[in-house]
Amino acid sequence: MVIAAALVLYPIIGFVAMAFRSQTGVQEGTDGFLGLAGVSIQHAIDNWKTLTAYGPRGGGLFQRWLLNSVIVSVSGAVLAVVTALPAGFAMARLRWRGRRFWLIVTLIAMAMPNTVLVIPIFLQVDAIGAVGQLWPVAVLMGFFPFGVYLSYIHFMTAMPHELVEAARVDGLGEGGTFFRVALPISKQAVALVTFFSFVANWTNFFLPLTLLTSSQQNKTLSIGLQEFIGASPLFNPTSAAGLTVKLWMPELAFATFISMLPLLVVFIAAQRFLIRGQTVGAVKG
Repeated sequence: MVIAAALVLYPIIGFVAMAFRSQTGVQEGTDGFLGLAGVSIQHAIDNWKTLTAYGPRGGGLFQRWLLNSVIVSVSGAVLAVVTALPAGFAMARLRWRGRRFWLIVTLIAMAMPNTVLVIPIFLQVDAIGAVGQLWPVAVLMGFFPFGVYLSYIHFMTAMPHELVEAARVDGLGEGGTFFRVALPISKQAVALVTFFSFVANWTNFFLPLTLLTSSQQNKTLSIGLQEFIGASPLFNPTSAAGLTVKLWMPELAFATFISMLPLLVVFIAAQRFLIRGQTVGAVKG
C-alpha cells in the first residue's frame, strides 16, 4: 500500500511543486527532489502575472477563460437540476404512457459518444447564428441524461411510494407532489446532480472546442489550456517565437493547478452536504 501510494503521489506532488517554481530553477536544476526546494509563493505570484499578461492588448485572456468556464459550468449545473429532477420524478413515480420508452432513450443518450452528436449540434447552433457564443454551450450542458438517471434511481429507491399516494389523497397534483413532497426530501439528489453536472461541464472539452473556437474571448479554460501549449517554446518553438509572452513549464503547471481548484472546492462542498443530508435522513427515519 505504501508503494502504491508513493507511485500515485509522486507525480501529483511534482506537478503541484512545479506550479510554485520558477523557470530559472527548473532550467538550472537546483530545486532539489521534486523541485520542493524551489517552491515559493512569490514564484506562484510571478506565474500568475505571466498568465494574466497573455493575450492581445495587455492580456486578460486567462481571466476571461476562467470566468467563461464558471459561467457555463454553473449555468449548466443549475439548468441540469431544474430539468433532471422533475424528469426523474416523472419517470419514477408518475403514471403516464411512454415513460419506459423515455427511460430507454435516456440510457441511450448516456451511452452515446459526443462525436456522434457534433455535426447535428454544430449545424443547429450555426443555423441560429450562435456559434462562438457562450449561451448555447450552457444550455446544451444543462441537458444532462446522467442527472435524469440519478434522479430516477433516487425517487425509485429513496422515496416511499406511500408518500406519493398520501399526497394524491390530500388532493395534490403532480406539480404539488413534486415541489411540496418530493423535492424537500431530495437534497441528496440535488447535490449529486449538481456535483456531477458541474464536474462534467468544467472538464468538457469537446463541446466548447466545437462551438467556441471561432471566438478567442469566449473560449473556456479547457480549450484555453490547449492554446497555452501552443504558446510554449517547449512544445511549439516556431509559433511561440513571435509571441511577447512565452509560457514555460511553471506557468503551464500553475494554469492547470488553477483549473483544478474549482473542482476541488465543489467536491469538498458536495461531500459535506451529502453527509449532512444522509445524517438528517437517518435521524428522521
